[in-house]
Amino acid sequence: MSLPHAILTALLEKPSSGLELTRRFDKSIGYFWSATHQQIYRELGKLEQAGHIRALPARSPARGQKKEYEVLPAGRAELTDWVARTEDPKPLRSALLLRMRAAAVVGAPGMADELSRHLDLHRGQLEEYLDIEARDFPPARRESEPDRLRHLVLRGGIDLERFWVEWLTHALAELER
Repeated sequence: MSLPHAILTALLEKPSSGLELTRRFDKSIGYFWSATHQQIYRELGKLEQAGHIRALPARSPARGQKKEYEVLPAGRAELTDWVARTEDPKPLRSALLLRMRAAAVVGAPGMADELSRHLDLHRGQLEEYLDIEARDFPPARRESEPDRLRHLVLRGGIDLERFWVEWLTHALAELER
């Protein structure tokens, strides 16, 4: 149920077309809530049908023009209600951890290579997050509550990537024993 709320959040930050939303997801929300182009367009249709968003009037009539969407009061109310709800943490689902468990049963050829590959990916993601933090969240830009909240989301990503780097480093050392 969170994809519509992610879209409402993005549209409240800036009215956008579906294509612009997809690009923005790739640069921000998509780091922790991914969605395909098709999923975003499908949800835009549902949100429009529910009266939560509307397509902005075109600036000039043209065939094939992108629709830009904005959030209506009902959409803002839905997002506000959703933010106020409580939600229990979801159990972790990791294909890598499941494959490691299966490898304990059927053997682990190539597991060290796969763990090394994941370690490289997590190191790369950590570097990207640290670059974003340095660029977008210097201490002076953390004065307002919205900026502190955005920074905390990024810090959560940084801390998760640090966890994976540390855990994968430990796992590889264990496999080498």
